[in-house]
Amino acid sequence: MLFINNTITSPYFNLSAEEYMLKNMDESIVMMWQNEPSIIIGKNQHLASEVNEEFVREKALKVVRRFSGGGAVYHDLGNLNITFIESSKDIDFMKYTKQMQDLLSMIGIHAIADQRRALTIDGLKISGSAQCIHRDRAMYHATLLFESNLENLIVALNSSEKPLNDKKHVQSVRSTVTNIKDHMAVPLSISEFKTSVKEFFLTNNNESSTYTFTNSDRKAIEKLADEKYSTTDWNFHKNNK
Repeated sequence: MLFINNTITSPYFNLSAEEYMLKNMDESIVMMWQNEPSIIIGKNQHLASEVNEEFVREKALKVVRRFSGGGAVYHDLGNLNITFIESSKDIDFMKYTKQMQDLLSMIGIHAIADQRRALTIDGLKISGSAQCIHRDRAMYHATLLFESNLENLIVALNSSEKPLNDKKHVQSVRSTVTNIKDHMAVPLSISEFKTSVKEFFLTNNNESSTYTFTNSDRKAIEKLADEKYSTTDWNFHKNNK
């Protein structure tokens, strides 16, 4: 297993990195990453029904459509993302959720998983997830609300438009959220939490090692970002009709 501590915070780069690794690498991968303030929407969502477009313009937020399905999420540097990618012909996505629960248990957080593989503390959501399969490769990624700006999260995802009543577009499931840090007996900084995440995955996976994107990786990812993930056509026009 390769562990990637991706310190780049551009959502264009990071969503491109996921697709690149899914389609072009053979190894099992766990990537830890963060985005600057932005909104990430599912592949099959109608943007105007999910996003507060006035708030997006006011805060100059980037809106990026990901390769996987699922609902819309707000990212900032108080939110940590974990991506799992591996080759398998019999994928059990719940095993990744279990790893997230075990990770949180290590810092004293008992998180409950629901049917959608979201994680909650006392009924309040701290993590959402989405997944996809490309040929024999599977990707599962999840958010971890550690010390995110929850006020901005709520406003950013509060669209004034009614959800579309059709089978073409996936609607987000709204939940009441909380930050992990507010439920810790001994709070950690997000930097300390990231160190714990890295240690957890490197310690609990056989034949694990760290990996840094090569120059070739970065060029390919940046090319995909330029040609797809930063484009108006992909982010705003896809599935919006």
